[in-house]
Amino acid sequence: MNEHNVRIREIKNLQEAESVLREIGADEMGQRIMSPKALFRVLQVDNLSPWAANILKQQMLSLGGEAGVHRGVIKCSVAKSSALLLGTRAQFSELKHKLYRQPFGMKVIADEIDKTLEASEGGVRKELDCRGRKLPLGKRTLIMGILNITPDSFSDGGKYFSTEDALRHARYLVKSGSDILDIGAESTRPGYTPISEKEELNRLLPVLKEITSQVTVPISVDTHKSKVARAALENGAHLINDVWALTADKDMARVIADYNVPVVLMHNQHHTNYVDVMGDIIRFLRKSIIIAENQGIDPDNIIVDPGIGFGKTLYNNLEVMRRLSELRSLGKTILLGTSRKSFIGKTLGLPVNERVEGTAATVVLGIVQGADIIRVHDVKEMARAARMADAIVRPGGEPQE
Repeated sequence: MNEHNVRIREIKNLQEAESVLREIGADEMGQRIMSPKALFRVLQVDNLSPWAANILKQQMLSLGGEAGVHRGVIKCSVAKSSALLLGTRAQFSELKHKLYRQPFGMKVIADEIDKTLEASEGGVRKELDCRGRKLPLGKRTLIMGILNITPDSFSDGGKYFSTEDALRHARYLVKSGSDILDIGAESTRPGYTPISEKEELNRLLPVLKEITSQVTVPISVDTHKSKVARAALENGAHLINDVWALTADKDMARVIADYNVPVVLMHNQHHTNYVDVMGDIIRFLRKSIIIAENQGIDPDNIIVDPGIGFGKTLYNNLEVMRRLSELRSLGKTILLGTSRKSFIGKTLGLPVNERVEGTAATVVLGIVQGADIIRVHDVKEMARAARMADAIVRPGGEPQE
């Protein structure tokens, strides 16, 4: 009987590579040399000139990697091309040095490649500071409980519209395992009716004042209006969740920077036209990150959300879930909000009140692909699903004996 037991080992990052090499008995120098060679990466670089694409391909091939570009690049018959680069982490490190010596802006491209690789391999901060209320990142998935104080939200509109009902539900969400409460006073469901700043504040402030005085977890306010955000922060909110990622109100970034609080930047658009759904989402979020940082928002305070259900078809949403790990390219904390959404209902043929299991499937898949925070209605059930997923996929996440 053959006892060699040949098998595939899944290695996701440098730490895992070093651990496996240590496990088989490789010496320390060997661990350092070989671990970058154990990581195979595929990167896509868009909007390259034919000259830049040719150089990138030639240099990658010279290192033993692979590179695919548009067939018209060789004769410069196309204005722009993307490049698909395939190689080990060690080869990409060498590529950076080679590109530094090349013309046509290759140094900038080299730095962008290097930054993206670093971001995808653990560049996210270890703690989220919500005005002194600190939450760990990386050790376990954080649960953001949803509290809609609206008459028309798609799942629970009208249930918690009074201050008394909202406070009661807030306590229940915290008891069930919420690390953060996300309060929304304006519905963002498809086809929602916009409300004025005055109406949003009339709904929000009485509830916010009561909840911040009675619960200890950080409070997020879901709004895209800067005046609402400022009033919320003045009345005790700890972070802002902007479904338009700072693009709907030009003053929003300045308000968040003034209060030095975390912000969720969510992808959103008024149509469902994409060239490449994840590429387009990342491009949109990158622009919002630049807006945020240029206005003085601490880079560590930026959280990104792919915007499941916003400006996306059923198939767009399923593709985003399949490719969620690509968001790690941005090097930011990732929030995922799939709870009870219509793409689950359409996939399973179920009404909104029967989507708990479908939501749990998306939560677990999201955690496997790098989600740090999950935004959910059914906190108790999803906290359990997250705890199980964490025990499997997060380093040191195994439960105590």
